[in-house]
Amino acid sequence: MDGLQRLCERTSGVQYFVEHHSGLLYILTNAPLPDDQWSGEEYYLVRCRVQDIDSPNLQNIILPDKDTRLCDLDIFNGHLVLFLNKKGLPLLCSLNLPFQIDFKNQVYIQDLKPWYFPLPTNTCSAVPGSNHDFLNAVYRVVLSSPVMPDVIVDYDMSRQTYSIVHQEEVNCDSVGQSSIPPFKPMNNKIQQACDDKKVCVSDSDSQRWKDFSEVYCCQREEVVSHDGVKVPLTIVYSRESWQKGQSPGILVGYGAYGEDLDKSWCSDRLSLLDRGWVLAFADVRGGGGGGRSWHKSGCGLNKQNSISDFVSCGNYLVNEGYVHRDQFGAVGTSAGCLLVGAAMNMYPQLFRATILKVPFIDVCNTLLDPSLPLTILDYEEFGNPEIQSNFDSIYSFSPYDNIPQGCCFPSVMVTAAVNDSRVGVWEGAKWVAKVRDSTCSHCSRAVIMKTSMIGGHFGEGGRYAQCDETAYEYAFFMKAFGLLHKLNH
Repeated sequence: MDGLQRLCERTSGVQYFVEHHSGLLYILTNAPLPDDQWSGEEYYLVRCRVQDIDSPNLQNIILPDKDTRLCDLDIFNGHLVLFLNKKGLPLLCSLNLPFQIDFKNQVYIQDLKPWYFPLPTNTCSAVPGSNHDFLNAVYRVVLSSPVMPDVIVDYDMSRQTYSIVHQEEVNCDSVGQSSIPPFKPMNNKIQQACDDKKVCVSDSDSQRWKDFSEVYCCQREEVVSHDGVKVPLTIVYSRESWQKGQSPGILVGYGAYGEDLDKSWCSDRLSLLDRGWVLAFADVRGGGGGGRSWHKSGCGLNKQNSISDFVSCGNYLVNEGYVHRDQFGAVGTSAGCLLVGAAMNMYPQLFRATILKVPFIDVCNTLLDPSLPLTILDYEEFGNPEIQSNFDSIYSFSPYDNIPQGCCFPSVMVTAAVNDSRVGVWEGAKWVAKVRDSTCSHCSRAVIMKTSMIGGHFGEGGRYAQCDETAYEYAFFMKAFGLLHKLNH
């Protein structure tokens, strides 16, 4: 077969990720299947011979198991690596190649006898490392969680064992009465990927991971949103310093473009956790926590679901006593500011203070200007305001267009950058000016804007600049919550 060959006709909303191995194509796709074999919008795996790509009857269909999503794949000489997600948590497994099973129609991943990579219980992030050697049977992964520093792990897919290559060392002084124990390996439980213990092979003697789970609690709750949908909420706090109903807290959200919310390790958070603060991460609809269907149910005409999910998570933290009602804040970045801004408009008393970082907050006006670099691309995510139904939807939640008149508003810090090529610096400036003009004159004095004259959408760069930004943000929250006097005692 000479030259390029078309795999299939282009179809709106359908994606194909193709890998080649020994005369076979392995295709990750969400294309509809005949006879209603696949009714969902998630991905499944297709295997077919190169010469049979135009013969759908000869395709072998490999479907994910129940409650499991297929997210990505990587292929090697003797193994196929699958990235999965089960109930919002990452899973990885390897399948031996070639498959030792004859099938003409469809099978499930479990039928192919996968080896699930052992993972720590609190794993929130699993990112592939450098795996460029096609002949290598060892697969490298970087694991992380809010209570576990980044760890590089090599998984030997032939021997079904793993080894820890390196883990980030953490050295810090404790704050207040909290005492961080020596950073030594601890026997953590391994996350069970499946119920079949014969498939989940592991070596109990080598299951040793370094983390701070004895000092900091990382728990995952499911919050019921306005329409009954359960929204994953990750909550992190110090086991010693946290006080029920009395602790300050911050809720973080994004919920756009199908992107997963970053919940990996960050040593900067220890400063807040040791002071008794609670950090929570809301995987609202519109993000990537629940796959393509989760994303679609929170974008376009369904964007209000993202905002309602975020508000529900905020109310949950207050009602369940995780945070103090008057010391509760929120953080949004870029498109995530749409969540926080809309939530403040709908429920001004929910948060005491918020930080909007490089905010996409003047949604309607921005999408009406096709000359801006991302406007056309954002039509798919938020809708095209040239269409009346889309305009009505966008206008209903656009933070800039729905600022309540004369009400008390939270303290807000907006950060922007003159050289931001994604979100115009004027969006934050317009919003701050309108809030000051529209809301309570006393509260509006606590709405400020911090502009970088050299940075871009992702900050100024550099280690020390990032530290300065984080310290400034923490200081803003402490002042807004009335906690600065405690630091002087």
